[in-house]
Amino acid sequence: MMAASAAALAPVSAFARKPEEFRAMLFHWGICMWGEWLPEGVKELTGGRRGACSNRVKFSDEVWNSYVDRMVARKMNLVVVDLGEFPVYPSHPELAIPGSRSPEWVLKEVRRLKSLGLEPIPKLNFSAAHDAWLKDYSHMLTTRKYREVCRDVIRDAYEMFDRPRFMHIGYDEELPKHQHGFICVRTDEIWWNDFLFFVKTVEDLGMRPWMWSDYGWHHADFVAKCPKSVVQNNWYYDGSMLGFDMAKMQKDSSSWKTLNLFLELDKAGFDQVPCSSNWVSKTRRAAGVTTNDEAMKNTVDFCRAHLSPEHLKGFLMAPWGNSEDTGELQTRQLNGIDQLADAMG
Repeated sequence: MMAASAAALAPVSAFARKPEEFRAMLFHWGICMWGEWLPEGVKELTGGRRGACSNRVKFSDEVWNSYVDRMVARKMNLVVVDLGEFPVYPSHPELAIPGSRSPEWVLKEVRRLKSLGLEPIPKLNFSAAHDAWLKDYSHMLTTRKYREVCRDVIRDAYEMFDRPRFMHIGYDEELPKHQHGFICVRTDEIWWNDFLFFVKTVEDLGMRPWMWSDYGWHHADFVAKCPKSVVQNNWYYDGSMLGFDMAKMQKDSSSWKTLNLFLELDKAGFDQVPCSSNWVSKTRRAAGVTTNDEAMKNTVDFCRAHLSPEHLKGFLMAPWGNSEDTGELQTRQLNGIDQLADAMG
């Protein structure tokens, strides 16, 4: 695959080419984002406990196609694909693990999705809490080698996804509590320096960067300092079961901060694709609540009521799971498609 010349690439505005509201799903081809990449011999030290990434790709063509068929049937028009360890990156084949698919397979699948009316958007999570797919490079944050590798795989993903309009760079939950074994967190100007490197790298290829917005929950300067070109994926799952009425919440509670960020981003002029989920939080499970089927609809209703139409670009459902397991996990992801379709009308 050959990269296109910079002059031929899409403008950063991106949305101008396709004005319809995004009906978007997040699915995972790779899953090595919640733990540490541990080589054989070290992995055994964990005793199988949480923290070590899977030593093989977890992907079933049959399960994946069940999601594709449902998305087409329910008129989804965009799918964000978390790549991680799934592809063999041409520039860095050392990141592959058993089961990683070839660049040719990825490109062929991307083109098939397009033919079905689904716009595929690659997601490479560069949060220090979710970058185990980078293996040893994940421990080299901000270094010249780290940036070289990240720039390379961004270009690889750009080519495998047939010059997409957007690229999701993740960047969520970079906090110690979200990490296991090897804890690394960028702060202040170090965080911003790496983040702006990713924004520029993505934009230099003609794509528009897309990110999780939760850094803004904890840092008051986020809205003012983040470039307006970055599409914002603020997310609220109502995991604490406090609902969506901010007037009934304690100001500066986690739920209030999350909902308020939607409003602050809108006021500042950011384009947003709000995200919700039918994933069930620990708080809900502890209270004996085993479902979370209403959060997506309530998120759509809240955002349509409070955000300006010109900056509300659609919605994203994130059911959170792999593309191999059947049973409850597959059901939750299929239901997530239906819940988004029903919520958006």
